[in-house]
Amino acid sequence: MNDSDKLAELKLAIENIKSITNEAWIGSLDDRKIKELEFHNRDRDPEFVETAATDSDTFEKFYGNKKFYRTVQRSTEYVDDWIKVNAKGKVFLDFACGNGEHAIKASESGAELALGLDISDVSINNAEQEATKRKLENILFFQADCEDTKLPDDSVDVIICSGMLHHLDLSYVFPELRRILKDKGKILAIEALDYNPFIKLYRLITPDMRTEWEKAHILSFADLKFAERFFDVKNVKYWHVVSYAGAYLEKLLPFLNFMDSIMERIPLLRVMSWIFTFELHSNK
Repeated sequence: MNDSDKLAELKLAIENIKSITNEAWIGSLDDRKIKELEFHNRDRDPEFVETAATDSDTFEKFYGNKKFYRTVQRSTEYVDDWIKVNAKGKVFLDFACGNGEHAIKASESGAELALGLDISDVSINNAEQEATKRKLENILFFQADCEDTKLPDDSVDVIICSGMLHHLDLSYVFPELRRILKDKGKILAIEALDYNPFIKLYRLITPDMRTEWEKAHILSFADLKFAERFFDVKNVKYWHVVSYAGAYLEKLLPFLNFMDSIMERIPLLRVMSWIFTFELHSNK
């Protein structure tokens, strides 16, 4: 099958996925996935976000961690550059896409076709509205199960998994990613790392920001080792050993970033990083 036929097959598969009724979709999910669906529908509901923003206590309860994401410019730039380099002319998939930010960047970076899938219909609606607003034509969003996407084998060149693997059962999702990834394809994963005691404590005292599954499955080196059963793991990088303190010490952020650039290279210190990134390459 040539590339044109594969692309046609992929688009047809997405049409079939999108034709599934909501009743059938909900019926296909187990309790864990329904809880994830409900959580993310609430978390990304524009009305809920707007209402929460009017009360500081409510916003802190559900979205208080957003202040830390103001400190991740270095890793964000790395991811954005990776998308620009790898998306052009490719079939690009934003896996558990949320509001579709990375799929939209891939589309604007010249992807042949940018895709975004998510378990949350609210997220997909948000993503479609943003793509329409930007008048993007080489992009499709659809609601699907990341552990059973229904996409054809060997159908995607490049995949990004941004802060979502810890929401999934890796024993299902790694084989599924391997199945849909083309020969010589690659994946970039961006994940929290489960070793820093201060970050672990913060997660413990902010239970409303996460599902129970998510809290129990932050990635560790054991998960990276498990990934080696399915892919060649490459380009592991560590980010933000101390810079997240810039959420409270904004003027010190440039200095904290400088300290990070040093500590991220030291094995005994970089395990305290908040975030790590790694690539998964097809080894079919």
